[in-house]
Amino acid sequence: MSITCKTPQEIEKMRVAGRLTAEVLDYITPYVKSGVTTGELDQLCHDYIVQVQGCIPAPLNYAPPGYKPYPKSICTSINHQVCHGVPGDRQLKNGDIVNLDVTVISNGYHGDSSRMFQVGETSVQARRLCEVTYDCLWLGIVQVRAGAHLGDIGHAIQQHAEKSGYSVVREFCGHGIGAKFHEEPQVLHYGRPHTGIELKAGMVFTIEPMINAGKAAIRTMADGWTIVTKDHSLSAQWEHTILVTDTGYEVLTMSEATALRPDWIRSQP
Repeated sequence: MSITCKTPQEIEKMRVAGRLTAEVLDYITPYVKSGVTTGELDQLCHDYIVQVQGCIPAPLNYAPPGYKPYPKSICTSINHQVCHGVPGDRQLKNGDIVNLDVTVISNGYHGDSSRMFQVGETSVQARRLCEVTYDCLWLGIVQVRAGAHLGDIGHAIQQHAEKSGYSVVREFCGHGIGAKFHEEPQVLHYGRPHTGIELKAGMVFTIEPMINAGKAAIRTMADGWTIVTKDHSLSAQWEHTILVTDTGYEVLTMSEATALRPDWIRSQP
């Protein structure tokens, strides 16, 4: 396993890519409402990334081994769709929850982030799942510092999700990121504290917990990309790109409009 620690020059490029990614999510927010199609959201994001930012949408035509090329510029995962939902003709409707996952390539480096959106008046259960998943993201982030371990991140996420009555998807995880979309290490969203790879300053990776309201089991739809819960229960996901520093962490995918860390979640000493 080869994990690269980024140079100061690379980190600065990733700060730019991360901020641009967050700004795409800011831009698309007012368009996420009842009646819009996921294909329309994809086209809006594509045009913004390419024409306004002068960047590249990383998912478009991305083809890891064993997959056919991904046909769109963002991922849109609705309700029981866990991740990698392919935009199309489906209209959002009142009560839906939807994850928009955006990855921007700027000057050769990637920024990767996703957010949950609630369409109109959602159920108490849906709102709670989105909130608990957001807390899981941040409980994982605050474990990050040089000398900590990947297992600390996964353990914090798993404990909070399961304590809340939810399950953690295990087949998909966070990942190293930089000049490549997916690098080492794999960042599991479950685990035991003080286990796994020791974190070093300069590592950059995503934390992106996928939390199901029901059981953890998933399946792949016929399009070869869209992942759904087997029991049709709701699923939620949030994602940030994180830099490990000597004293803690830096969230690279932040903008002026990005939601902040919940007040009750504290960084580790």
